[in-house]
Amino acid sequence: MAMVDSRGAVVLDGSHLTIAQLAQVARGGEAVRLAPSARQAIEHCRGFVETRIASGAVMYGINTGIGELADVALAPDEIKDFQRFLVYSHSAGCGNPLPIDVVRAAMCSRINVLSKGHSGLRVVVVDTLIEMLNKGVTPVVFDRGSVGACGDLSPMSQVALVVIGEGEAFYQGQRMTGRAAMEAAGIPVIVFEARDGLATINGSNVTAGYGSLHLCDTDRYLKNAEIAAALSLEVVQANTVALDQRIHKARGYPGAVACAANMRKILADSEMMRRASKKVQDAYSLRSTPQVIGAAKDAWRWAVQMFETELNGVGDNPIFFPDEETYLTGANFQGTPLGVPLDTMGSCVTMIAVMSERRTNRLLNPNLSRGLPAFLTAGAGKFSGLMLTQYTQDMLICENRILSAPASVGSIPAAADQEDFVSMSFTAARKMQQILENSWYVIAIELMAAAQAAEFRDPKLLSPGTTAAYQAIRKHVPPLVEDRPVQYDINRLAAAIRAGDILGAVEAAVGALES
Repeated sequence: MAMVDSRGAVVLDGSHLTIAQLAQVARGGEAVRLAPSARQAIEHCRGFVETRIASGAVMYGINTGIGELADVALAPDEIKDFQRFLVYSHSAGCGNPLPIDVVRAAMCSRINVLSKGHSGLRVVVVDTLIEMLNKGVTPVVFDRGSVGACGDLSPMSQVALVVIGEGEAFYQGQRMTGRAAMEAAGIPVIVFEARDGLATINGSNVTAGYGSLHLCDTDRYLKNAEIAAALSLEVVQANTVALDQRIHKARGYPGAVACAANMRKILADSEMMRRASKKVQDAYSLRSTPQVIGAAKDAWRWAVQMFETELNGVGDNPIFFPDEETYLTGANFQGTPLGVPLDTMGSCVTMIAVMSERRTNRLLNPNLSRGLPAFLTAGAGKFSGLMLTQYTQDMLICENRILSAPASVGSIPAAADQEDFVSMSFTAARKMQQILENSWYVIAIELMAAAQAAEFRDPKLLSPGTTAAYQAIRKHVPPLVEDRPVQYDINRLAAAIRAGDILGAVEAAVGALES
């Protein structure tokens, strides 16, 4: 874990940044500071690069073109201009601005990579990026244009434009030119010199930042799915023997063990479960919840490992090794190690949404709900209750299934076939955003239905954990006594879940849930 200094700033040294700390910088406005050891490493590497340039050595992306143009040598008087034109030419994205937190996450990610001291740029570039983060200058970066190799060149170029006083930026809630934003914040713009431009843009850092935020959100999503499942199991009078720790320890998957433990914690001391007459075995959507959510938890832990490796690794090309007085060209910008876990997590979130809809169906269907009224209304026939909310879940899940097709197999060659395999990792990050957005609504509908079902049992018999969930839900959605438009209920509850209201209430009642 990255250090935090006495002023609360996250200290970036290239080796200890976590996704949670990245999210604090991106969303919580935490300041960042460069570790003294990182500053020394950057300056040491830059000294090596300047020595090689002075000796006339040919180095990719410094005194040569890039990609298919790597064999084109640049004259000494062209080197500085080349870095600026490189950023210009790669600023070829389009669409709508990415959210500010995503761009901030990308900048923090790139700073940490540069802190390793293997990229060869001047330390003033890193200092400028840090000042932009700390003073709230966020480049306007469009949400389309990256293929995830060589890294996220197009979006990162839009970040680099602001560093040199061009492009656009958001500052204090206003969109303005990059130069105006930098002047308003009191940050001097710089002129790129040899290597500076390419080192700023040549990594999968927008995907790394975007995906890290997705993983933080996915952790909360999985815990909310456990809360929804627990409340549904309770009101449908499921047999909780399927949550017994001995079952899950016998198989051995850590995620299933953790999920079952979380659900037992949420359901502990439930008078409703104690009084219920239970079936010997329930349907899979009830009985196998720990195995399904647990598989997603295990995948999430692996995805976090992959992303934190990326956040603290050298994603660049070429890579300089000043102590060995050499540099090597390779493909550490390649986004595949990020695209694959993002594709996997998109499928996992969709899978859990599918199971959520199946539990909602059991709450709404009088043939499956063990005595609950049809569609959870006392006036079925005159009223339709929550019937149509399942339609909404179905639409959202259908879209998620389409979005779950992996982007990481979608390579389309570029750059005259020099870049003949690309990762499409940024596409994986973009579609993960939509999958999560859809899935918050799916879970909101299940929670709304489960809370409505509790009205027909007795809310006073719920466990302490599900009581906390029920009461938090009722702050946003009143009981459905007679039919009303429920689209606003769904939107309000989904926003509350996304903001952590339900999870926070439950954890305040029963303690922290395990990731």
